Amino acid sequence: MAEAALKQSATEARLAGLDMPQGGWSEAARRDALARVTAMGLPERRDEYWKYTRPDTLVQADPVPAALFDHSDEAPLFDGIDRLNIVFVDGVFDAEASDDLTLAGVSIERLAEASADIHWARDLYGVLEANGQKPVERPLAALNTAFAPDGVLIHVTGKAAKPVNLTYRHQSETSDAMLHHVIRVDAGAEITVLENGPAAARFNKVMEVDIADTGTFHHVRAQGRDHERRAATHIFARLGAESIFKSFTLTANGVLTRNECVLELTGDDAVAHVAGACVGDGDFHHDDTVFITHDAVNCESRQVFKKVLRNGATGVFQGKILVQPGAQKTDGYQISQSLLLDEDSQFLAKPELEIYADDVACSHGSTSGAIDEEALFYLRSRGVPEGPATDLLTLAFLAEAVEEIEDEALRDEINARLSGWLERHRS
Repeated sequence: MAEAALKQSATEARLAGLDMPQGGWSEAARRDALARVTAMGLPERRDEYWKYTRPDTLVQADPVPAALFDHSDEAPLFDGIDRLNIVFVDGVFDAEASDDLTLAGVSIERLAEASADIHWARDLYGVLEANGQKPVERPLAALNTAFAPDGVLIHVTGKAAKPVNLTYRHQSETSDAMLHHVIRVDAGAEITVLENGPAAARFNKVMEVDIADTGTFHHVRAQGRDHERRAATHIFARLGAESIFKSFTLTANGVLTRNECVLELTGDDAVAHVAGACVGDGDFHHDDTVFITHDAVNCESRQVFKKVLRNGATGVFQGKILVQPGAQKTDGYQISQSLLLDEDSQFLAKPELEIYADDVACSHGSTSGAIDEEALFYLRSRGVPEGPATDLLTLAFLAEAVEEIEDEALRDEINARLSGWLERHRS
């Protein structure tokens, strides 16, 4: 009883400092979300899916200040790619830094300005998030649905002429940002969404993606270099028949990052790939939590996560594949691996399979290890110094996750950023 009272008190303190946007088509969904988070309470360490990650700084009333870092030594990520750029600074839309929101094959609006009583996003806002609360509660996502003041609403009606890039800039050491994005991909339509930047001292983001039959959604995200930032992000996606969902996340630095991805394959022959590569040094805690539900025939899912950790850094992976009755011919693959560059770092993994169909091919594996000494010796015997040789082996370790990015230009850019991070931290 005492623990429940403490949890309720912490939840009430957090809610007291927030203002819910009023009126408009999203109000009913926001009130439903508020009821959910009030009933659940914000997460605490004793919750099963938070036992590896302390949520304290994500749920307390005020964010922990996060120092700003100088990024002038490298160009902004994706800067060399033709894209439509939408910029948020500490969670606030920056019209001057953003491109015009007109793009062939796509309609884009801001959540804060979509005031029509009847709006296509009304059928989606908070819906996928609410569905994703079972069987595992995700109260930070419900908190976001209730209180997020802005975000983008993207309706993809054809093949997008170029990627849409959401850039998140951090300019205040005490910023506390929430953004909620809703994306609908129509039948046969296709889009690539990019995300990059540190966002805020504390960042809570939800992205809901509804992919109709034969639709395609590509997502590449890079979480920025400001090391003292804290973030909790959530992706909820629903896949129709013969649809494709592919998401990759690069995380470099960050005191605390929790990325959750909840996918539901509801149409036959759907494909869902989720991948991530993270590199952490010192006071670094990175948590990937993935839940994929197969609820249709002949669907494929892949989870590929690689973490490189040193100087006491911590990596967490919690991944589940749930195969519902009748979801025959399911092909589910899950791999989580860590490369520990010293004896002080740790990797905590909880892979899960729950299968209620008898004609499936599902596998999972999780390993931790050090640099291959024989491979390192081979490179050094060919004249490669120890530092660069270690970097080469590290990039080779991360390659399986990075290869999940289909676009070669994006893949090359991610590899270049990984190389730069390794070189900076080696020196």
